[in-house]
Amino acid sequence: MFTPSVLIEVVVLLVCCGMAWGMTVLVRGKTHQLAEKSVLFGRRVFDGVLFPLLWLCFTFAALIMMRSGLKMHLLYVAVPALLSLFVIRLGVKILQVTLTESPTVRLIERTISWLVWLAFVLWVSGVLPLVANEMEQVKWKVSGHSMTLMTLLEGVLTAGVVLLFSLWMSSAVEAKLLSNTSGGELSLRKAASNAVRAVLVFVGLLLSLSMVGIDLTALSVLGGAVGVGIGLGLQKLASNYVSGFVILTERSMRIGDFVRVDNFAGRITEINTRYTVIRSAGGRESIVPNEMLVTSRVENLTFSDSLIAQQTLVTVGYESDAELVSQLLVKAALAQSRVLPEPAPVAVLTAFGVNGLDFSLSYWITDPENGQLNIRSDVNKGILAALRAHHIDIPYPQQVVHEAKNNQNISNQKLSVGTSAGT
Repeated sequence: MFTPSVLIEVVVLLVCCGMAWGMTVLVRGKTHQLAEKSVLFGRRVFDGVLFPLLWLCFTFAALIMMRSGLKMHLLYVAVPALLSLFVIRLGVKILQVTLTESPTVRLIERTISWLVWLAFVLWVSGVLPLVANEMEQVKWKVSGHSMTLMTLLEGVLTAGVVLLFSLWMSSAVEAKLLSNTSGGELSLRKAASNAVRAVLVFVGLLLSLSMVGIDLTALSVLGGAVGVGIGLGLQKLASNYVSGFVILTERSMRIGDFVRVDNFAGRITEINTRYTVIRSAGGRESIVPNEMLVTSRVENLTFSDSLIAQQTLVTVGYESDAELVSQLLVKAALAQSRVLPEPAPVAVLTAFGVNGLDFSLSYWITDPENGQLNIRSDVNKGILAALRAHHIDIPYPQQVVHEAKNNQNISNQKLSVGTSAGT
C-alpha cells in the first residue's frame, strides 16, 4: 500500500498541477492569444507549452524544498516525466505555428513524441546509460576526424533543436512585422519578414551541419554545383524568387490591390517569394508565378487610387427629351450608395442610332472587390424604373418593309415580256 510519504508526494503533485492549471487559465484569459498562433497556449488548457512548463517548475520547486525532510520517490520520477511532456509540447507547437498542417508534419510530431518518451522509459528503467555506453563504442572516421554513434545522435538532436528555434524565431518576427499593417507597408514588411526567415533558417542550417560534424568548407563545392543548377535547371524557380523580392521591395503591387492578369481579375491576398495569390470576387483563387507579374502586362486598378469607372449604354426613342433623359440617368446612378458623388456621374448623347438616341452613362466606384456586375445591374434597374415612370420609350431593334403599290402593273409587264419572247 501507499506509504505516508508517497501520499504526501501525490498531494503535492496534484496541488502543483492545480496551481499550473489555474495560472494558465488566468494568463490565457488576459492575453487573448489565438491558439493557432501561440506556442504558449492551445485549443485546450493542457495543449500549449505553458501548462507543462508551470507544472514542471512548481514540482521541481517542491522537490527542492521537501527533499531534506522526506525521502522522495515519486517526485524524482515526476520531474523528468514533466520535462519530457514539456519538450514534446514545445516541439509540436513550434511545428504547428511555423508550418502548415500536413502528413509530413504530423509524422514529425509523432516521431518527436515517441523519441522523447522512449528516452524517458530508458532513463526510468536504468537502461539509458548502458545504451549510451554501447553507442560510444561504435566509431568511424570522417575526413580524418573520429566520430561515434553517440556524437552523431547528439549532433542530430542539437541540429533539430536549432532548426526548430530558427523556425520559431522567424515566425515570431514575421507575426510582429505583419501585425496592424496594410497596403504598401504590409508588402514592405512582408519582404522584410521573408528575408529574416531565410537568414535565420540558413544560419540554423549551417549551425546544424556543423554540430552533426560536417565540414562547412566542403560546402563551397556544393555551392558551386547549386549555382550551376540554378543557372541551368532551376532558372525559372530562381527567377520567380527574385521577382518576388522585386515586387515586395518596389511595391508595384501590394496586398489588397485589385489587379487583372491574363483575363483574371481579383484582389491580391498574399505575396510570397515564389508566387502571388489573387482572389476574384466570385471566390476563385489564382496562384500566379511572380515572374509572370514582372515580365508580362498587369493591370493594377488600384495602383494610385481605388477609383474604378463603370459605363452603361442606353437607347431611347427619337421623340424623347434628351435633357430629361440625361438628368434621369445621373439621378439613377446617384441613387446607388456605392456610386461616388465626386467625380459626378456623367450622361452624354453619343450618337443618333438606327433605333433611337444613344446615351452613355459613366460613374465611379471605389470598392471593386464587392463586385462590378452587381452595381451595374442595380444602376440599370434604376434607369429602367426612371424611364418607365416618365413614359420614355426604350425602342427595340426593328426593320420597316415597304410594299410597292403597282404590284399588278409589274406582274402585267412581266407577262407581256414573256409573251413577246415566245413569239
